[in-house]
Amino acid sequence: MDHGNLPAALEPSLQCVSRRQGVDEPLAPAPITSRRSPIRSQPLSAEEAKRAVSREWIGRVTEAIDRSRRFFLTSQAPEGFWVGELQSNVTITAEYIMFQYFLGRPERQRVDKAVRHLLRTQQPDGGWNIYYGGPSELSATVEAYFALKLAGVSPNQPSMKMARKLILSLGGVEKSRVFTKINLALFGQYSWEGIPSMPVEMMFLPTGFYFNIYEFSSWSRSVIVPLMIIFAKKPEVKLEGFQGIDELYATPPDQRSMAVEWSEELVSWRNFFVLVDRLLKIVERRTPPAVRAAAVRRAEQWILEHQDVTGDWGGIMPAMMNSVLALLSLGYQPTDPVIAKGLEAIERFGIETADEFWLQSCVSPVWDTAITIIALSDSGLDPMHPALTKAARWLLSKQVLRKGDWAIKNRRGQPGGWSFEFFNDFFPDNDDTAMVLLALRLVRLPEEETLKEACQRGLAWLLSMQCDDGGWGAFDMNNNKRLLNKIPFADLESLLDPSTSDVTGRIMELLGKLGYPPQHPVMRRALRFLRKDQTEEGAWYGRWGVNYIYGTWAVLTGLRALGEDFSQDYIQHAIHWLESCQNPDGGWGESCYSYEDPRTKGQGPSTPSQTAWAAMALIESGKATTPTVERAMRFLVERQQADGTWTEEEYTGTGFPKHFYINYHLYRNYFPLMALARYRQALAGGTSG
Repeated sequence: MDHGNLPAALEPSLQCVSRRQGVDEPLAPAPITSRRSPIRSQPLSAEEAKRAVSREWIGRVTEAIDRSRRFFLTSQAPEGFWVGELQSNVTITAEYIMFQYFLGRPERQRVDKAVRHLLRTQQPDGGWNIYYGGPSELSATVEAYFALKLAGVSPNQPSMKMARKLILSLGGVEKSRVFTKINLALFGQYSWEGIPSMPVEMMFLPTGFYFNIYEFSSWSRSVIVPLMIIFAKKPEVKLEGFQGIDELYATPPDQRSMAVEWSEELVSWRNFFVLVDRLLKIVERRTPPAVRAAAVRRAEQWILEHQDVTGDWGGIMPAMMNSVLALLSLGYQPTDPVIAKGLEAIERFGIETADEFWLQSCVSPVWDTAITIIALSDSGLDPMHPALTKAARWLLSKQVLRKGDWAIKNRRGQPGGWSFEFFNDFFPDNDDTAMVLLALRLVRLPEEETLKEACQRGLAWLLSMQCDDGGWGAFDMNNNKRLLNKIPFADLESLLDPSTSDVTGRIMELLGKLGYPPQHPVMRRALRFLRKDQTEEGAWYGRWGVNYIYGTWAVLTGLRALGEDFSQDYIQHAIHWLESCQNPDGGWGESCYSYEDPRTKGQGPSTPSQTAWAAMALIESGKATTPTVERAMRFLVERQQADGTWTEEEYTGTGFPKHFYINYHLYRNYFPLMALARYRQALAGGTSG
């Protein structure tokens, strides 16, 4: 990848570029002294001056900031990090129950607590949804029902009858997602023949081949490799007859087709891949045993090599459970160190109360800590405050200094990124790395050289990860062969990790604040990508946050840091779209449903996090003194709790669009703090982080 006038961009000794000095004159990113971006508010007219905020109002804003700051200062972990619950849907907990029964050693008290959690979260119509306020979803309901039945809940209970009725009304088990069918097949409740092929022999395909495991997204890869072993071995736990779920099929046994379904379109990529799938099933049955065994050994080795020293795989629960199941199917025992460590890692993701137990799909300490540092710094906390220095040192300890899967496509980059979780050395990501670098530049540490070197490594790695289209994906370069999302196995449409506007906007924000000029090749290419990716309405899609409000905030913030002229039509278009989405209560909201129907973009009940994103975007756009932004700030101030927090039931984080959403429990708190602090700075004529 060509970085134009900055050939050192891929070296750990990278020097940041100063806008004042020119492209070829280096400026060390002494993370701490880089310029801040001015927020240029529009001049007040006489009429606007009459509406200028009063001293009393500024006092209320300051009190809200102080309350929020106290919350964070009193909730920091002794080690220096912050982490909030990462709430998703019940499939993770249901799969945990299945996992325990597959192991043959369910802990009764833990299972009973998980059962109570599932029953408490059941919807009035008998199903389970995948985001707050959303409709009941078939696969989540099938998995919850089966887990409850495995755990001994009678199918005659009213809750089970309601769930069963809903499942059948939605098409039955036959219409559930591929991963649900795999979980059922492990217990003999679905035929392996009905699951799209993913032959383990794919491990032999070279990285230069169009279809190989490194063309999958990192999260898909870490799940699929162990699944390929499971498909090859087809392990199965025999259930008693009363534990089965034949009652969830919409068609009688003699009328069921286990073949992958054709598309209604005669000529389509879907039908092409269905044909390929049927051919693969024939080939699989005729594969020489020696070839199959060699492929399984290669997949086994991949799993062993990708386990973190802590026992984790990929930092996500599906990868961790599947890896344990795959190794068990190869004859490993629960007492073997690799399995024992894996089981311990899985338990660390659990949350247990006196009455319930549930499992998180992932954990977010690096992300939460970096954003909290930025919010506290925006609030005026001294850059040498013990809370910030402790958090910064903790982040420094989490820098990934070994090569991971990203190096398969990025041969020139050297390690230096950060991952999302406590432990995930193989899969650092661009978004976390950018957020960490944005945070570290706001903190002063006595060990300045250590901080500087870490930031240089991180920045060099980040620059090396820019994709050919000018944007950045999350974990890999050029992971964008969209045809792969057409294969039958990819019913979640999540096999890829292409460039996205939200991640690209965040990295542009970082580079702009470090002094990269708009004419630098890296920035020019990123800007071209963003302009091409803008929607007709003026918004930008949010891949990792819900949704167009999130994406538009990230991009406008990046454009301000870059120094773009905000009077340009395409930027004004985005600003007007955001303003048009404000709710009558002063807030902003957007439902996860906007991923399914983009016509609903920017629509939904107001939430603290989404209101903060929209308000910050408008503040960066010079709108701090407008009634629109003041109403947003009043929304936040008036809804703050006495302890400095906000409530937010809605899911505003995204795992897989249309299929998996996240309620980050700290989003409701640090983003409003950041917005209020930046509002106060803007009114005082100051600058944002």
